[in-house]
Amino acid sequence: MRRSFAVRAGALLAGVLLSGAFTVLAAPAASAAPAASAADGDKGFTIEDPRITESSGLAASRRHPGVYWTHNDSDDGPYLYAVDGATGKTLARLTLTGVGTPRDVEAISIGPGNEIWVGDIGDNLGGTWQYVWIYRLPEPAKLVDQTVRATQYVVKYSDGPRDAESLLVHPRTGRVYIIDKKEDGGHLYEGPADLSASGANVFRPVAAVDLWATDAAFSPDGSRLAVRGYFGGISYAWNGGKIKREGRLDVPLQRQGESVSYSADGTELLYGSEGSGSSVVAEKAPEGSAPGAESPSGKGSSGASDDGDGSSATGGVELGALAVAAVFVAFFGLRRLLRRD
Repeated sequence: MRRSFAVRAGALLAGVLLSGAFTVLAAPAASAAPAASAADGDKGFTIEDPRITESSGLAASRRHPGVYWTHNDSDDGPYLYAVDGATGKTLARLTLTGVGTPRDVEAISIGPGNEIWVGDIGDNLGGTWQYVWIYRLPEPAKLVDQTVRATQYVVKYSDGPRDAESLLVHPRTGRVYIIDKKEDGGHLYEGPADLSASGANVFRPVAAVDLWATDAAFSPDGSRLAVRGYFGGISYAWNGGKIKREGRLDVPLQRQGESVSYSADGTELLYGSEGSGSSVVAEKAPEGSAPGAESPSGKGSSGASDDGDGSSATGGVELGALAVAAVFVAFFGLRRLLRRD
């Protein structure tokens, strides 16, 4: 999403304050051995394509293991990029037809039947657009540059316009959800059971979300919901749509954390950020999120519990405290700038 000068200044402040935390935390993270079960492409990567400068959404392909779909934020056009998670190189660019000119594309999700769903749901006017759009298209069998026809859906909210950056499609039911983006926490909005391409689709709030959400993703079996923000994340048990908070996620410190996706096997969570040559960082997903696995007994992550112990490495608590302090200074500085703006 295009930010005002104050927001960009705040992001710069955050980057300066967090740079020390990045340096201190980088060594332990690099020395950690990747999970033996992680497939190639699920261990993190750097996006190499110079055309991808504002990667705002991320979704693991099930049809092409190790491939991740992404897109730019705005001012790019109706394009999707298939990125090889092993090399970070673009394998294909899709050009969407059958849709209007995208305004603020913020999210992407894979639904049942290998369908790609794209959320043109951001609101550069701060929540004043009377409607936003969702696009649906089949995932190609071959990863080559091509044009794909998409279906466009008009979306409205039952309680008025709002900004959002999180689009989710349940992998079992195919139902579409949106989480709005509010500093003090937003809501999970549920769409109609069947979307209509000929009229407006009204999304209604069904549950509160305790986060300033920039993206969210379902586990491959649909039993869990991972929600991320700029400075953290939460794991929820899906619980038939009556979401239940389970714990915190091991969200890496990124200068502008924008996206999250489960790996295709559900063992990893991949976190992306904006910027040229941006990195996608892999962290272990909460226990039990792999397909067919039993639900955990209360802990939200194998590396971070709800008590706030964010690292299992020696000295992790002290380093975590340093990072959190930097984050809070940047965060409140950003809020002050936003108010002035």
